[in-house]
Amino acid sequence: MAAIAVLFLAASSAPSPLYVIYQQRWHFTALALTVVFALYVVGLLGSLLVVGALSDHLGRRPVLAAAIGLEMVSLVLFFAAGDVFVLSAARVLQGIATGAAVTTLSATLADLEPAHARGRAGVVTSVTPMAGLALGALGSGVLVEFGPAPTRLVYALLFGAMTLAGAFVTFMPETSPRRPGAVASLRPQVAVPAHLRADIVPLVPVMIAGWALAGLYLSLGPSVAAQLFGVQSHLVGGGVVTLLVGSGAVAVYLLRSRSAPSLLAPASGVLGLGILTSLVGVTQDLVWLSAAGTVVAGLGFGASVLATFGTFARIAEPHERSAVFTSANIIGYLGNSVPAVLGGIAVTALGLRTAAEIFALTIMVIIVTALALRLNQVRAERRAAMAPGR
Repeated sequence: MAAIAVLFLAASSAPSPLYVIYQQRWHFTALALTVVFALYVVGLLGSLLVVGALSDHLGRRPVLAAAIGLEMVSLVLFFAAGDVFVLSAARVLQGIATGAAVTTLSATLADLEPAHARGRAGVVTSVTPMAGLALGALGSGVLVEFGPAPTRLVYALLFGAMTLAGAFVTFMPETSPRRPGAVASLRPQVAVPAHLRADIVPLVPVMIAGWALAGLYLSLGPSVAAQLFGVQSHLVGGGVVTLLVGSGAVAVYLLRSRSAPSLLAPASGVLGLGILTSLVGVTQDLVWLSAAGTVVAGLGFGASVLATFGTFARIAEPHERSAVFTSANIIGYLGNSVPAVLGGIAVTALGLRTAAEIFALTIMVIIVTALALRLNQVRAERRAAMAPGR
């Protein structure tokens, strides 16, 4: 299940090193580029809203099988794409497939968590998105730089891997029994159980900050490397994304034994430090400093994902898991897409360097908000612990 989760996220980041090629061939603007990126998230959010809780009723296996089938259709469109419109259609279908898959895979991993290893599902759910994004971007960059048919080979390989995933899902045991209410679960709704909201609210700003940064790197990162630093290698374009999400995956693994609540404030601080360091690198045209800042920001990003998704996995009851992970993914992907589109507008209006600076400073404001909310939550917990009768 973890491997399939990595595969879906790898497929979603594989187009990132190719955007520069598409832009050169089809002559579209930075705004159009970020819109193409955001269309993926539009499809994904729509899928989360409609089918996010469906596997709690139909079972995990049929929803996963349908998601894999739709992903394969999108890969065919990517392979055949000759203009921005087909590329956009492929991204929308890919978003729908990924939205159906990610919550189902998260819930399945929670179902499979052994009793003697509580917390493992949260760690795996946290590390797989970043590992997948890193592998997809880096692998695509390698194939574009050194392989034949740069806009097709990666999609052919992903199609083959999805075929294997489909075969595995066909024979996997079901981990969630069928329950009535499947049709009612298709009604779009974004809500979390009332008893979980106090734990979730402090997580929202740091989720938005981390995923907004990831959205910037996935959509405009290769363009920043090419235009601001003069780096023309497509491998480096993919490496820009990998520096962020790859170091994030490492952070999740290294911090896997830490409790999720204890990580929230440190993660926010490290994320902010990395963003500031990268910003200085951009303003001073220092590639090495910007790269170092990206690694630091990635470590903070990984710690924040572990803190947030670890909390979701810990607090949700079995019958709430699919719906709760749907809400978590909606928060993350809204943070991932909306700022990316706004960034594309800013690039078109103000230029790449100015837009990157404004983007970084905006994320810093969100991080400060996250720290303030976490501090308030800690104070409330201490007052409750010291109250008479406790």
